[in-house]
Amino acid sequence: MDMASAYRAIHWQSLILIVGMMPFSLALQNTGGVDLAAGALVDAVGESGGRLALAAIFVVTAMLGLFISNTATAVLMAPVALQVAGALHASPYPFAMAVALACSAAFMTPVSSPVNTLVVGPGDYRFVDFVRVGVPLTLLTLAVTVLLVPVLLPF
Repeated sequence: MDMASAYRAIHWQSLILIVGMMPFSLALQNTGGVDLAAGALVDAVGESGGRLALAAIFVVTAMLGLFISNTATAVLMAPVALQVAGALHASPYPFAMAVALACSAAFMTPVSSPVNTLVVGPGDYRFVDFVRVGVPLTLLTLAVTVLLVPVLLPF
């Protein structure tokens, strides 16, 4: 592969999106937005424990991923997840993994992932097709995440 081929292979839109979301994520951290979001999540789950907090992180991340790309969602939610882990005096690893898995569970809409967008036309899919298949698949991913992530990456 030569240099020109390598440059053509780069998905520039994704790169620009990631670079563009980094200052937004830093702004949320610097202005206290991350603390506010993490505090709201910790207050919502209360003393219920790590699994409920993990589920809450997953749900919020997956819901945000409905509207923006999974990469941008990861950039925005990773600091919140780490802050929640810190507030619960837990390991950050399971919370970071929950964000990664929730971002990868972009099944519910055709706009949540470039791959979904690419198959809409050729597959003659409608928006409701993604919802019908994606919601149960996302709920299954949530259940597996909440059950197995703490086993593999203890709190």
